[in-house]
Amino acid sequence: MTISKAKIKYIRSLEAKKHRDAEGVFVAEGPKVVGDLLAIMPAKLLVATSQWQAPEHLAATTELINVSEDELQKISFLRAPQQVMAVFPKPNQQENSLDTLVATNELTLMLDGIQDPGNLGTIIRLADWFGIRHVVCSNDTADVFNPKVIQATMGSIARVKVNYTPLEPLLDALPASLPVYGTLLDGTNIYQQDLSSNGIIVMGNEGKGLSPAVRQRVSHKLLIPRFVDTVQGAESLNVAIATAIVCAEFRRQGAQMR
Repeated sequence: MTISKAKIKYIRSLEAKKHRDAEGVFVAEGPKVVGDLLAIMPAKLLVATSQWQAPEHLAATTELINVSEDELQKISFLRAPQQVMAVFPKPNQQENSLDTLVATNELTLMLDGIQDPGNLGTIIRLADWFGIRHVVCSNDTADVFNPKVIQATMGSIARVKVNYTPLEPLLDALPASLPVYGTLLDGTNIYQQDLSSNGIIVMGNEGKGLSPAVRQRVSHKLLIPRFVDTVQGAESLNVAIATAIVCAEFRRQGAQMR
């Protein structure tokens, strides 16, 4: 089957959020990401070269179009296309209730204004690695269905629940006993604190950090210490790297308590 100009135009339009929202779909590319997503949900459309090995059982509702590498290059959002491109329906949006957004007996990642798609995708991948099932984003955080975010998750988007909601009302609704951790310059060295196995870990905007309203609701201030005292040292950490350090320390302490 040859891909039509109309189908090419449709796929290319999905690079824009307004078209993804209107159609209720998102795009994923590459055998790893597409394969992980196909394991949990059917695709509406697959565009693939002969190199791609399709699963034995594709849903009957999935349209499969075989294309040449040159054709895939014209459609792909990547500089180097990877055998397959898929259009998936967005998961049903969960109600923004406390029970669906936060598991109070586990760790939850909360993202306050993360703007870079690569950072957001990497943080979702980190959540998957460290066994954190829930990521809650402020409404001004980058769109999780941006193709760059989907690619950066490397398939973890299939296993981590991501929701958007205003953070302040959610934080106010949490039990007072549930710790809310945030990384702040006036925080206490993370390696000198006893960290719990449950609670909220809030990570802030790449340039501004946590918003003032969210900062006021942090009950446990964490500091990732610098180990260079000279002025020539790095001024700050990339938010995804900081998230990895924080999550690793939470899990290290949790493992020691077992």
